Amino acid sequence: MSLALSRLDALSTAAVAGALFLNISVAQARDNVRPGTPAPEFTVTDTSGKPVSLSSFKGKSVVLEWTNHDCPYVRKHYSTGTMQQLQRDASADGVVWLSVISSARGQQGYVEALEAEKLTADRKAAPTAVLLDTNGEVGRLYRATTTPHMFVIDNAGVLAYMGAIDDKPSTSPDTIKTARPYVREALTALRDGKAVATSSTRPYGCSVKYADPRS
Repeated sequence: MSLALSRLDALSTAAVAGALFLNISVAQARDNVRPGTPAPEFTVTDTSGKPVSLSSFKGKSVVLEWTNHDCPYVRKHYSTGTMQQLQRDASADGVVWLSVISSARGQQGYVEALEAEKLTADRKAAPTAVLLDTNGEVGRLYRATTTPHMFVIDNAGVLAYMGAIDDKPSTSPDTIKTARPYVREALTALRDGKAVATSSTRPYGCSVKYADPRS
């Protein structure tokens, strides 16, 4: 067994052990992350140094937003205020919003806790918490591939949506005006007790800058 697979298996085992209420197996957590299945459990430290577990938000809808402040696709959504408005609207509806930084040390988008908090303040962002997934364990668990890559989890702990924030894979801010807002649609459907019409799309953006699993 390779070192990378060994580390991933260890992560999945630990995640599942802490997710009894979701009743998912290691194989499901690692290989079958898709809409309609239980969202894999995780625990990761936020910018305040506090461990944050998905299971602590049981009964609430949760958004996972993979982010990298140096990525032009991420900058598009923050420079126009689109991401911040979506965060505020979600929070107003009782949704937990977790921004996840999986950039490894020395890679584009890597930040220490204080810098991450300064970015949140400077951009007037409104996540519930910013999670520092420096070793990429949570990102790999969810198979996050891009920034942004978005996941919406319903209040039963089931993945309701995964994919792109909208249907305009461009760095141009002008495209936001005519974009179909997939994440907003998913959150609105959950709020109104309806099924999510489009539950999976192809994510776009910069690749997540994971650490080399061989290192």
